[in-house]
Amino acid sequence: MKFDGQAPDPAQVSRMMETMVPRGPDGDGLIVRGAVALGHRRLKIIDLSEAAQQPMVDAALGLSLVYNGAIYNYPELRKELEGKGYTFFSHGDTEVILKAYHAWGADCVKRLNGMFAFAILERDSGRLTLARDRLGIKPLYYTKDATSLRFASTLPALLAAGGVDTSLDPVAVNHYMSFHSVVPPERTILNGVKKLPPATVAVVEPDGKMSQRVYWDLQYGMREDEKSLSQSDWEDATLEVMRRAVKRRLVADVPVGVLLSGGLDSSLIVGLLAEHSSQQIETFSIGFETVGDEAGDEFKYSDIIAEHFQTKHHQLPIDSTRALPALKACISQMSEPMVSHDNVGFYLLSQEVAKFVKVVQSGQGADEIFGGYHWYPPMMTASDPLESYSKAFFDRDYAEYCGAVEKKWQQGDFAREFVQAHFAKPGADAAIDKAMRLDAQVMLVDDPVKRVDNNTMAASLEARVPFLDHEVVEFAARVPPELKIKDDGKYVLKEAARRVIPAGVIDRPKGYFPVPALKYLRGEFLEMAREALCNDTARGRGLFQRPYVEMLLASPEQHITPLRGSKLWQLSLLELWLQSHGIS
Repeated sequence: MKFDGQAPDPAQVSRMMETMVPRGPDGDGLIVRGAVALGHRRLKIIDLSEAAQQPMVDAALGLSLVYNGAIYNYPELRKELEGKGYTFFSHGDTEVILKAYHAWGADCVKRLNGMFAFAILERDSGRLTLARDRLGIKPLYYTKDATSLRFASTLPALLAAGGVDTSLDPVAVNHYMSFHSVVPPERTILNGVKKLPPATVAVVEPDGKMSQRVYWDLQYGMREDEKSLSQSDWEDATLEVMRRAVKRRLVADVPVGVLLSGGLDSSLIVGLLAEHSSQQIETFSIGFETVGDEAGDEFKYSDIIAEHFQTKHHQLPIDSTRALPALKACISQMSEPMVSHDNVGFYLLSQEVAKFVKVVQSGQGADEIFGGYHWYPPMMTASDPLESYSKAFFDRDYAEYCGAVEKKWQQGDFAREFVQAHFAKPGADAAIDKAMRLDAQVMLVDDPVKRVDNNTMAASLEARVPFLDHEVVEFAARVPPELKIKDDGKYVLKEAARRVIPAGVIDRPKGYFPVPALKYLRGEFLEMAREALCNDTARGRGLFQRPYVEMLLASPEQHITPLRGSKLWQLSLLELWLQSHGIS
């Protein structure tokens, strides 16, 4: 979008689109309307016909749309809009957004149940409206200066267009190094790129003036009518809201599979799907080799569920020799540096799963909204919520941060200040609720959710996350905290799940998506880290203090964060990401 009277450059948009072919291999489109050029890459999931091609233009309404996501209640909304006199030329959710915007304006977002990032151009006013779903499941990055705005589903797409300020943001660097590599919106690690926050609508006028408003927020604590509910009542309600969420995510014109880790969350999704569908469910599990005494797969648990529900199960063992080459591709496609060990696991899993299906349901989000993490129970009695949370969650305190980075980056303890400000917001009075709200609205969005979207879409695979249905999240925020954190967490979810799935996967030790080679950097992985941190580009950047880097390289297994991540990998991952995009 141009603000200076110049025409937009379609070649820039084409370059952006080329980087996003994996996100949309099934079609493409580019239009220029006055000061705005819109491009789109399509992954066909709902309405496979050309009528649903994007950018979608409705000449009668004077609206054009580009959109990424899935609106699960689009059939109901379509019926309501038809009742208002609207007629439709396609059969999918894309046109429903267009008509909903015309009928209800930007407030249409409040009626959408799903994941979405979209842009709508008004022909007559020249106004552009950007919007992102409540939990930030679908990304929206942008770069803006006095003459133009560019936006995309990925940060690398913006880099491809050129002209981006790629200097590092000192505030973001502090967040990355402290707040478990999470950089809260609107910031990214780069000064020139921002991301639209979740649950936000932005309106950009033809002269470049941009305004934003938040359309949804989370309130913690029971409603008055819920204060008399028993534990059994809460279990009933948990199953009811989850059943609706899982069923909604079957809306597709292609088969929908499930990523089955063998844990409670994905197993419950399979169990609830089995209630809704008479067709055999396709499930997928991944595993790596064991390193030392740390298991690299959880097949024995996923097999229990696959056998119990007679799914069409795909057990996908990954030879660790594939991990290193895949890691480089995985890092280069990341929209932001994401440090979690399981990124390459998700990347490889997605590449394999995409050979069978185009859509999967996945269990992300349950720990954040139903209280599954180890740092929640201490918050129940924390006299200093900020201290308790930061001690459990932060990768390093400010003193260590100052020992890790060069002096020019030591500008403040921004991560701690951010958490303190978030904790002070109304709507979550108890310390435990403050922590869970922060995790649901910030950490979840810019760690697990982004990880899933990046790595699945890199394989042309759409991941749907029923635990992040906004009705499920709102419900979980009302569940009494003691029913969430009891017995190592997710208590009410576990007890409800006993009615649906075998107890063997509920009472098992808590697992995670293990890629042991990245927790304990050895061999080729250690050499990759060393090269990234010690080459001329890294030294020239002047980000990390050499004694700190040498200390980590000398004994990487001795320097593990409170959340069991490698401090060395955190530093090297940032450098690898920057170098993969030619940022010096």
